[in-house]
Amino acid sequence: MRYFNTAGPCIKAEHYMIETGTRLQGIERLIDMKKYFVIHAARQSGKTTYLRDLTERLNTEGKYYALYCTLESLYKVEDMEKGTPEIVKTIKRALRFSAIPHAEKFAEKPEYDNFTGVINTELTLFCMKLDKPFVILFDEADCLSEDTLISFMKQLREGHNNRSTIPFVSSIALVGMRNIRDYKVKIRPDSETMGSTSPFNVVTETLTLKNFTKEEVASLYRQHTDETGQLFDTDAIELIFEQTQGQPWLVNAIVHEVIEKILQLDFTRPVTAELAKKAIQTIILRRDTHIDSLLERLKEERVRRVIEPMLMGEDFFERSSDDYQYVTDLGLIKDVDYKIQPANPIYAEVIARTLSYEAQSKIMQKKLDAALWNFFQHRGTEGTEFHRGGKII
Repeated sequence: MRYFNTAGPCIKAEHYMIETGTRLQGIERLIDMKKYFVIHAARQSGKTTYLRDLTERLNTEGKYYALYCTLESLYKVEDMEKGTPEIVKTIKRALRFSAIPHAEKFAEKPEYDNFTGVINTELTLFCMKLDKPFVILFDEADCLSEDTLISFMKQLREGHNNRSTIPFVSSIALVGMRNIRDYKVKIRPDSETMGSTSPFNVVTETLTLKNFTKEEVASLYRQHTDETGQLFDTDAIELIFEQTQGQPWLVNAIVHEVIEKILQLDFTRPVTAELAKKAIQTIILRRDTHIDSLLERLKEERVRRVIEPMLMGEDFFERSSDDYQYVTDLGLIKDVDYKIQPANPIYAEVIARTLSYEAQSKIMQKKLDAALWNFFQHRGTEGTEFHRGGKII
């Protein structure tokens, strides 16, 4: 029996899932046009599931050799001399487990002393062996940073620009949470220059993976009903969509909590709105991985610069600012009728609880400091160490 997935990419044989081809339109057209492009979406919104399914579809259709390759292991590897060989090894490892011919021939004897060209060279040599265009879908591309990212993008640009005479990858997708604008911010301030043509100018499109629609949420739940007979009250579906706004992880996590934990797989009992409310509060208070990740983001200064004024009802942001774009790309906020709001009511509750708790904690600490200070002042105690605001006075 399939189940609602809350960890890792979805697998058709194991999980209930929405047909990925309906979630992002126009990708095949971009690949046919030999474009290099970016797909960005918030964490746990189905990016990896989409990419793996797209890879399978492209290989099945037979026009291309498509490779899914995650760059997650390159997180914070800033030094080009360390990062460049790791990228080559990562591509080689992905090819090893693919059905693409001549995979074993990729980077047989890479020249790692040529860090500025080894990726370009090895991809060119490999493409020369293939009888179809080669497509690479790079997942977690925003794990690359600093010199590693600059070198990677420059080598892709060189290969892209010389494709008419030298074989190279036909189409490339760079996929992660951030859009191409934020890739640049990770490398340098806007006031500085890289001293050459931007390596990002080969990227012609930036696409976003959307949340589920209400109809898709109902369709997802209907799959479970068809297999088990367990019903979903209409009010439950309405409530879940209203609370999640179709965020894929939340949509799955709420009913997983109801069916697996609360109802203990008793399929004779329907999923109701009251059970969904109970599941939502449990997920928030338990700080499941998704919620915990959200809380970590709230510690970032650039996130707080947007979130805190939003909660105060202020809306003075430049929609083109890096902070606003970053928080939007993280999936934390949305713009409704020119007013910034939390992306969904669940996020709103988590954000409000967290910032309220922090504010109360600061107030209580100040009150405690003042009380202790008065206590020692009245006692006239000399030579006593008193901790105030983290300092000994």
